[in-house]
Amino acid sequence: MRLRELASVLGCELIGNGEIEVTGIAEIQNAKPGDITFLTNPKYKKYLKDTKASAIIVDKKIEGLNIPQLICEEPYVAFAKLMQVFFPEKLPEPQISEFAFVSKTAKVGKNCFIGFGAYVGDETVLEDEVYIFPGSYVGNHCHIGKGTVIFPNVVIYDGVKIGKYVRIHSGTVVGSDGFGYAFSKKEGKIYKIPQVGGVVIEDFVEIGANTTIDRGTIGNTVIGEGTKIDNLVQVGHNVKIGKWCFVVSQVGISGSAKIGNYVTLAGKVGVAGHVEVADGVTVTAK
Repeated sequence: MRLRELASVLGCELIGNGEIEVTGIAEIQNAKPGDITFLTNPKYKKYLKDTKASAIIVDKKIEGLNIPQLICEEPYVAFAKLMQVFFPEKLPEPQISEFAFVSKTAKVGKNCFIGFGAYVGDETVLEDEVYIFPGSYVGNHCHIGKGTVIFPNVVIYDGVKIGKYVRIHSGTVVGSDGFGYAFSKKEGKIYKIPQVGGVVIEDFVEIGANTTIDRGTIGNTVIGEGTKIDNLVQVGHNVKIGKWCFVVSQVGISGSAKIGNYVTLAGKVGVAGHVEVADGVTVTAK
């Protein structure tokens, strides 16, 4: 694309020649002619004088720089949008494999993909443009919203509600039993507490690989709109995670904890049961 076209798409101010053709995206130290790069971390400023990039995205004009600049308030967000322009996701053509199982009582919307060995249970609803990749299991009485992608070998237990444009990566389990038991000292036995609640995943959530989200004991475990959950995260029963949160790898959230909106839980953070974390909090690693 021409640089002026990219500036328009990204909503950036252009300084320099807008007719330059951009053919790729690269890190500032590895860029070559035709590439556009970006600067968000000050420690990479040392590469500015030697970069071979044809243009750069920055938050303010850099004096003395001899390549065109795209100026925007949030360069890293502009970079994310740029990556989506250059590398749009390639999903399979909509179809239902003859080797998939789809219950006769399930409802499947338009332009869905259900791959080899996938399973869709009784009275489950798939809205339009849902992708269920090979080997994934979606139980009974589930509801999956428009544009959601379930990657290979995901397990969605019965009664899970998933919103629109959600992405769930391989190996993740949603709706397994919460860790609910009662120990009788008198009898010396442990009794299982039936986990009869559900899981609600709101719109635009992304869940990484090999993450587990337990169903509620009574009531629902809830993942709020836009929240991004990394690989290898454990979310206990009846947890409530707010909107637009970051939950990073190896976080463990115990039952009935409540996480506010715009919270970041960095790697290996542990949240004890029934704790409440207010909006906007950042908890650093470990």
